[in-house]
Formats: sequence, structure tokens, C-alpha cells
Amino acid sequence: MPCVVRRAWAAGGGLGVLLLLAVLWAGAALAELRPAPGVLVLADGQHRVDAQGLGAAWVDPGGATRLEQVLAGAAAFQPARADRIYSLGADGALWLRLRLSRDADAQQRWLLAFPMPAIDRVTVYQQDSKGKWQGRSAGDTMAVADWPERGRYPHFRLDLPAGQARDVYVRIRHLTFADFPVQLLTEAAYDQRIQLEYLGLGLTFGALLLLVATCLAHSVVYRDGAYAWYASYTLVTALAVASYTGAAAHLLWPDFDALADSPQACLAMLGSAASLLFVRSITGISARHPVVDQLVFAGGLAGIALAAAFLAMDKSTGLIVLAAYAAGTSLISVWIASAGWRRGDVVGAWVLAASAPLAFTVALAGARLFGWLPVSFGTQYAVVVALALQAPLLLVALNIRSRERHGAEIRELALSTHDALTGLLAPHLFHDRLRQVVARYRRDRDNAAVVFIDLVNHPHIKARYGTAVAEQSLLRCVIKLRRLLRDVDTVARIDEARFAVILEGMGSRIAVTDRAARLIAAGLMPLQGLKPEVTLQFHIAAVLLEDRAPEAPELVRSLSELLATMSPRTRRPIRFLEPEATMPATIDSDSSLLESDSLPPSAQAPAAVPLRTASRP
Repeated sequence: MPCVVRRAWAAGGGLGVLLLLAVLWAGAALAELRPAPGVLVLADGQHRVDAQGLGAAWVDPGGATRLEQVLAGAAAFQPARADRIYSLGADGALWLRLRLSRDADAQQRWLLAFPMPAIDRVTVYQQDSKGKWQGRSAGDTMAVADWPERGRYPHFRLDLPAGQARDVYVRIRHLTFADFPVQLLTEAAYDQRIQLEYLGLGLTFGALLLLVATCLAHSVVYRDGAYAWYASYTLVTALAVASYTGAAAHLLWPDFDALADSPQACLAMLGSAASLLFVRSITGISARHPVVDQLVFAGGLAGIALAAAFLAMDKSTGLIVLAAYAAGTSLISVWIASAGWRRGDVVGAWVLAASAPLAFTVALAGARLFGWLPVSFGTQYAVVVALALQAPLLLVALNIRSRERHGAEIRELALSTHDALTGLLAPHLFHDRLRQVVARYRRDRDNAAVVFIDLVNHPHIKARYGTAVAEQSLLRCVIKLRRLLRDVDTVARIDEARFAVILEGMGSRIAVTDRAARLIAAGLMPLQGLKPEVTLQFHIAAVLLEDRAPEAPELVRSLSELLATMSPRTRRPIRFLEPEATMPATIDSDSSLLESDSLPPSAQAPAAVPLRTASRP
């Protein structure tokens, strides 16, 4: 029995050893299949991974550490924090280490993107197929043509063999405070996102350029320089937005890097200056605040000078100046617009609606510049959205102001062509019209009647009731005239209480007398409820062109003299100029009519017709 037990124990021990060896082998095999700790596995189903806090980070204060030293252990990497805002300064550098592995069954290739167009320089180090480290750089301090992959912001293709873990090192240089966004995307996801981004930017730029073209056309058609100023402002704004979003460096000047990243700041200053000058022009503060107007004008010119001086400034100082100037101009625009809005100016309300969101987003950009806010889509592109909203709102304000100005010009023109009180034609236009009617009668025999009407008791009304009642009486005269005349008839006020009417096509004294009698009767009927009860007494002088058609000045003089001959209490308030006296026409003895053979010999008077038979052949 003990022998059997020993044999069973030995067999069980051998089986346990075999099981232990099998477990260890399986564990080793699983360890080979599982990724090492800290490895980020990229699968096709993910499409996009926010890697800002997934790797390790180390700040190199001096910025002189090279990749070889980092690989040798000179960098004390710590787990990266997604919410940390770094201050690298002019010399510092941020190192990031990402350990990545592409899934064994993955088909998509992956990219490492830094969606921050204003980032100074990013260098990504990867191992090639031979294990040699290669570094590629991109950023807005170098030409986009020199980037490994052209675009609005730096992005790099990752060389990740399926199923193998690789280290990727990133070195970032940036002057201002920032938390740097790091994203991993598949090629398909990146292509789709960049198309959507350019769709939005394209709509924005297209709208801005359409506004530029429209305003240039308006400036030519309406001869209004304000539209040309608006077109200039919008064009500068469009260039500033294109530069700020990286689209200009990608599409407009990809080979230009002589000014590094200065075009962004210069165009931002020019855009702020143009906005301030345009707001000054459209709100018209010069009439109410001339000193402020001059200061604002000087501030706009200072922005143009600062844009040129930025190229010679230290970048840190220049960015502080840019932030202060942009914030100052936006606040001044809000103050000017709010002042106009408070006094009831509708243009001020529209300008305030356009300027307030921009001032808020400029404050956000300044806070991000000084490290008070993180870098995000909202803090980066809020100012673009505000500018895209500001442009059409300012155009609405410009249209309102332009309509007001054109209305004032039309009223000014009307004052020179129409009577200010009654709205009737001015005397000089009436005399021009009268000359045309007389000339047409002489040429085409188109008859017309010319009528002069005096409000006889106007001096009495003015002396007894005052100027206001006298002017009201003149307006009542116009109303009564309009009721009796046709739309085609010409009516003018040619003296303080004298009206003139041209009735074209009128060839009967009876018709003229009928209208004149009805006017006189209407004047003698006081308006119901009118206090005081004032009647209107008219004297009327008229002439038919077929009765008398001298030159227009003589016609005016004759009608005025006829009115002057009427006494205030005349019983004949309607009078006509007498027709011109005509002499009988002499009969020409040499008339061809009398020589005509068609007349019978008995109808010809021998004594009146000379004999010419001798001269005939």
C-alpha cells in the first residue's frame, strides 16, 4: 500500500510540474500578445484620440537638449496633464513622449496633429524601418512649403508597424502661454475634418469677399465714398482672418517666410485700426465730440504705424502691444456705439450689436495669450465668428447711414427745386416750364392756358392772426388747387401769396373760368372746426396761348400787371388777357393761286390780275 501511495504522489507531482510549466508558457505567450504598460493602442474604430494627457512631458528651460540626450535619460519625464498651461518663453522647449502601437488588424494609417495654427514650431521624432531616428518640423515661424505635410496647422504621418510599439518624441517651441492640443487621427478622419474646416472658412471668406465686391459697386453707382471705406475695412479683415486661421500661409503665401509669423500680428493691428476708423466714420462723432473724434482718428493712424513697427519690435513686446491695442480699439468702438445708441441713433444700436461680441472675443483671445484660458476651439475661433458677424451688421448700419445721407441730399435738392412750405415747384423751374410750353405752341400749336392766382387777403391774415395762420392759409390754398387740377398740370409758388398754373391742352376760356370759379367758391367756405375761421379770397388772371403767345417773360409780366389792376373788392376776380389785335392780311397780286388754270375765268377779276400773256411763250 505505501508503494502505491508513493507512486501516485510521484505521478501527481509530475503532473503539477507540467501544469505549472504550461501556465508559465501561456503567461509568456499572453505577455507577448499584450502591449507593454503605457502603450496607447490605435484601432480603426477609434478614428480620433485626444492625446494631450496620455503621454509623458518634460520642460527643458534652456531649450538646448537634443534628442540623443533625451534618449540617454537626460529628460525627467512626468505624466502629462491635459489641463496644464505651459510658459516656455523665448528659449524653453516642451518635450512629449508618446508610446504608440497600431492594432494588428488595423488598416488605417494614423496622423499626429496639433490643431493650433499659431504654434511657433513643432518637431516630431520617429524611428524609420532601420531604427534610425528622423525629425520633421512644422510651425508658423517657417514656410508651409517646408512642412512635411502642408496644411493650416502642423500634422505628421506616423510610421507605426501593425502590432509593434513605437516611441514618438515631440519637441515644441512657443513664446506665449499655451496648453498645446495633441490629437491622433486616422487619415480618413483627418481628411473629413479638414474638409469641414475649409467649408466653414470658405463660407466666411466668400461672404466677406462678396461684401467687398458689393460695396465697391455701390461706391461707384451711388458715388458714396463710405462704401469704398467699408470695402477696404472688410478686405483687411478677411486677410487678417485668413492669416489668423493659417489659411493664408497655406494657400496664399506658402513659400513666404521672410517675416516668420509677423503677418498675423501686423494684419490684426491693421484690422483693428480699420475697424476703429470705420466706426468713427459711420457714427459721425465729429459733430458732437470733436476732440474725441480727433483722438480716435489719431488712434486709427497709430494702429497703421504700429503694424509697421511690429516688424522691428521684440516679439514679446510686440504681442503685448497688439493685445493692448486690439482691446483698446474694441472698447472704444463699443463706447462710441453705446453713446450713439443712448441718444436714440439706430446706427449706434447696430454698431453696438456688431462691436460688443468682437470686444468679448478679443478679451478671450487676450486671456488665452496670457495663459488665463486654455487653447480650445472656442478660444481660438470665437474671434473669427465675431468678425464674420460684425461685417454684415456694420453693412446694415452703413446702409441706414447712407440712406439718411441720401435723404438729406434729396431734401437739399428739393429745397432748390421746390418750395419749402408748400412743396410746389420753385419759380425758376416754373419759368423754364413756361418757356417750353410757349415754344411747343409756336412749333406744334399745342394750346395751353396760363393762370396766375393771388391770395388777396394774405397780408390781412398775416397781420391779424400771425405767421402760423398765414402759412396755414397758403397750405389750404394748395389743397384746394390740387383738388381742381389734373396730375399733369404744372403748379408753382412764384411769390409769397401768388401761385401759377399751366393747364396744358386747355383751349377754352369756359373750362378755365369753371375751375377758377370753383376755386374762388372753395376759398370762401371756411374749414369746419377751424379756429379762427379764415376765408380765402382769390384773384385770378389767365390767358390762352392761342389768344396771346408772346415770349414767356412778357407773358408773366402781362399777367402780373393784370392782377395789379384788380382792386381788393373787385366784382370781377377772374380776368383774361385780351387777344392780340390782328390786321387783315393783304392779298398778294402775284399769287400763284390766282394764276392757276383751275379757276374759271369768270372767278378772276381782270382789274386785280395783271396781264402776263405777253411774257408767256
